[in-house]
This record gives sequence, structure tokens and C-alpha cells, in this order.
Amino acid sequence: MYIVIVGGGKVGSYLAQVLLSSRNEVAIIEDNPESASILSVMLEGQYLIINGDGCDSRYQDDAGIKRADVFVAATGQDDTNLVACEIAQRVFRVPRAIARVNSPKNLRIFREVGIECVSSTTLIANLIEEEALMGSVSVVSSLTHGNVALSEFTIGHMRRHSDEDGVAIGDIEMPEGSLIVGVAYEDDAEVASPDIRLYPGDQVIVVADKEALDEVRALFRSL
Repeated sequence: MYIVIVGGGKVGSYLAQVLLSSRNEVAIIEDNPESASILSVMLEGQYLIINGDGCDSRYQDDAGIKRADVFVAATGQDDTNLVACEIAQRVFRVPRAIARVNSPKNLRIFREVGIECVSSTTLIANLIEEEALMGSVSVVSSLTHGNVALSEFTIGHMRRHSDEDGVAIGDIEMPEGSLIVGVAYEDDAEVASPDIRLYPGDQVIVVADKEALDEVRALFRSL
């Protein structure tokens, strides 16, 4: 995966190291020149360091956010993290934005605007590594002697379709060996049918051969 991180302090640098060690690609936007310089020599793997303001769309663009799978705002300032995530989501339509929240009283604000927020660096890393959201897969149970998985995907912000208009299930060409069987909402669920439209935040229940799960994951990311 490709992850853009704003903030190269203790949290951001640790997160970058964890992700790079798992062979992900990482870009860090850090506004302190000295910290950016240190990061450029201490990290190992496929990474990019940019000295600039993470709340400036120009620097986010330079960091390659248009191809990013995940955006993380990990500075020590909640207002900075909020603005950075808002730009990433609204301007660049990044599929998933995660923010570090330093003050518990601000959690509600982040959640109201649809930004994932956590306070634990390790939890952020686990969320990304496990791909718990962002149109990714969570295996609910295994069927038929473990060859078929009943899996749950959460639809993220769409890249090829409008978040407001969504996309009809009938217009989604599922990989061979996979089938959408249901859709779960915040307070409801229904059996899948071709005319049901999917929107960001909807949870899609899929039955698929385990070998097809990576293809299904990639399909939902590209919607």
C-alpha cells in the first residue's frame, strides 16, 4: 500500500518505520527542516520525505496523495490533523483518512466529519496493516472446509464514482469466484440485488473463494 503521513515527529516516524518494515510505500510531510533531514537518513525502504505544511494541498499533491491508499495526520496538534484530513478527503478524495487525536474532547468533532480518529500509534499501524476499513476485507467466517470465506467490506470514498450518487451493485463486475450477498447499513441490512446502490460507509457482505479475496479488495478500492 501507499501511505501519506503528515507529521514526522515521534508518532509519525515510528508509524513510518512500522509500515516500511512491512514493505509498504510511505511519504512523510514534515514542516520542520531539521526533522525532515533526520528522517531522510534514518528510514529504510521505499519512502519520500517532503519538507512542507501538511495542511497545504500543494504539499499533499507533491507527496503523491492522488495514488495513496491511506492518509494519516499524526502531528501533535488536533486542529492541524483535522484540516489536513479534510483536505485529503474533500480535495483529493483519498479512500481513507486517519487522524491522531491528542485531546479526547475532540474525538466527537473528528467523527462528525467522518474522519477515523485514534490516540494510539500502534493502533493506527494495526488499522492500516489489517486493512480493517477502506473497502477492505474482514473475514467473518470460513465455509466449505475453509475454501470459501464469508467476508465483510466497508466502502470507502469512491475514486471512479460519485460519493453522492454511489454505484449500483449490478454495475460492479465482481471477480470470478465471488458474489455480493448482502449490504449492511448503520441500522439496517438487506439481501443484495442489482439495483441497490452502494455509498461510502456501507458494509458489503461477500462470499468468495479465498484465492479471490485480494482481487475483491482491489476492486472495492478502485470504485
